[in-house]
Amino acid sequence: MTEYAIGIDIGGTNTVFGIVDRNGSSIAENSIRTDIYENVKDFVKELSVEIKKIISDKKIISVKGIGIGAPNGNYFKGTVDFAPNLRWKGIINFAELFKEHLDYPVILTNDANAAAIGEMIYGAAKGMKNFVVVTLGTGLGSGFVANGELLYGNDGFAGELGHTIIFPDGRICGCGRQGCLEQYASANGIVITMKELLEISDQKSVMRSISMEEITSKGIYTAAKSGDELALEAFRYTGKVLGFALANTVAITSPEAIILFGGLANAGDFIFKPASEYMEKYMLNIFKNKVKLLPSQISGKNAAVLGASALIWNDLK
Repeated sequence: MTEYAIGIDIGGTNTVFGIVDRNGSSIAENSIRTDIYENVKDFVKELSVEIKKIISDKKIISVKGIGIGAPNGNYFKGTVDFAPNLRWKGIINFAELFKEHLDYPVILTNDANAAAIGEMIYGAAKGMKNFVVVTLGTGLGSGFVANGELLYGNDGFAGELGHTIIFPDGRICGCGRQGCLEQYASANGIVITMKELLEISDQKSVMRSISMEEITSKGIYTAAKSGDELALEAFRYTGKVLGFALANTVAITSPEAIILFGGLANAGDFIFKPASEYMEKYMLNIFKNKVKLLPSQISGKNAAVLGASALIWNDLK
């Protein structure tokens, strides 16, 4: 009998979900809007109805559990705590809410931790015991695996690389502090860098033909591909800051590899080359040329669902 796990990724705008087998094959996926539900109980009820439809339509018998990746997810409590990009505030006990509708074990963690487990079960970290996954999306998330176990820390929130301070008194961060890494090495971060470059430089750039409000990380990538020097400089600076942070990360955790995941990582060599160069430049000598910088192997539209479902297989292991 084939065994399946339900994977759910809760985002600020949309929630994606699907049914995945142990080999990482997704037999069905769907999504619903997150932001249209004023009451979180209504959201969970509707999501549960949609999941039941898939289970019924596909005639699935053996579901081993539900894995959930969510912003500010607390693995120990099954809660989402004060997530800034969800409309429901405070502490939300998603594990208990889902159990009211679906009779399966529920494991919840933050989305970056789910990505790390996904890489270990299905992707680039297969067979590795010590690695770090860095998610380069709108912000910067991270998951740390040491000796084959995800690092949760005392309260379930360990591994916030994106909120390590790189520049004291630097850019204002959504966490309320200044100079956090995610304000420099993320989709939002590279947009801010591009705007700053346009203001301080008189260099020609295709980015000058659009308004500041219309600048996006995707647009910067497109400009870089065409050889735009200012766009290339934005990527170089982003990679430099990221490489610096990764070198410090290596000194603390000594990973076999660091895996970059998410939208900005899909820029390929534009981000990987400078990040790798500066990681090695700033690396402590005993770690030089030992740590691999790798792209995710579960990137794609279903990566978040795979990562969430992997929580179940990892727990059963």
